[in-house]
Amino acid sequence: MGNYDTEQADNARLRCLLQPYFSPRRMRALRPRVDELTAGLLHDLAGHGPPADLHQMLALPLPIQVICELLGVPYADREQFRAWSEAVGDVRDRARSEQGMAELFGYGQQLVARKREQPGDDFISRLCADDLGDDEIAMLSMGLLFAGHETTVAAIGMGALCLLAHPGQQQALINDPGRITTAVEEILRAPGRGGGGIPRYARADVEIGEVTVRAGELVLLDIRAANHDPAVFPGPDRFDVTRRGPAHLSFGHGGHYCLGAPLARIELQAVFSQLLARFPKMRLAVPVGQLRVRSGALVGGLTKLPVEW
Repeated sequence: MGNYDTEQADNARLRCLLQPYFSPRRMRALRPRVDELTAGLLHDLAGHGPPADLHQMLALPLPIQVICELLGVPYADREQFRAWSEAVGDVRDRARSEQGMAELFGYGQQLVARKREQPGDDFISRLCADDLGDDEIAMLSMGLLFAGHETTVAAIGMGALCLLAHPGQQQALINDPGRITTAVEEILRAPGRGGGGIPRYARADVEIGEVTVRAGELVLLDIRAANHDPAVFPGPDRFDVTRRGPAHLSFGHGGHYCLGAPLARIELQAVFSQLLARFPKMRLAVPVGQLRVRSGALVGGLTKLPVEW
């Protein structure tokens, strides 16, 4: 997949290849299906009754359903590839992470071989029609499978927590559903600071404070800290669904801006518009202090989110 010397060219080629599949127009065409999947999960949640785990019943299954349909990955395999994805995201155990990557890549190779024989109307099948090798298709599709559900699972869970922990903000959004767009941007910005950061290589010498980062050195960009910069976001630790102003950096910036940003926004807008409309009295079933964030995981997110209504 290239190295530091060819990174810019590699990145440009892959973005040129993938961008059409994740264009805002193509993603908007998915909105009715995302709305339908969300409604189905909320119907099941209502049937289950309180108390319920919003992580297991909504935050986890929705992004997996969406990315499976988009890529052409069997939803029935979700427990298997979910386990591999969790291993890939282990930032403490390198051997486990590498093993998870190998398992996920092997699974991708099997899917590509299957799509070569029986193509469908999905991302992997369309890549098979392009002039790409099977290994590259497997690597790209499994990378998208990992990134396309792990991050959104975490965002839905943390977003629900933000709203449920701030009943005034929850009620403001219920009173004015038209605020959903700005509310989703705040949900993407607001979760707490800290974390391992995103690895990047400096392409030139950079002065940051009193530190010189030399070209070629690895740096970790803590986007969550940047999203809480008081010079950019007044009262950065205040969760405010009406907040307007500069864009957050949760999807990155520039040449590495997240290709899946339009899809993530559609999923989050579907979730929080429907969730609050159907369950306006929803509240946390346990104190906030009892909730646990996944430790040692690249993406983070909650392990459980007990709610009642």
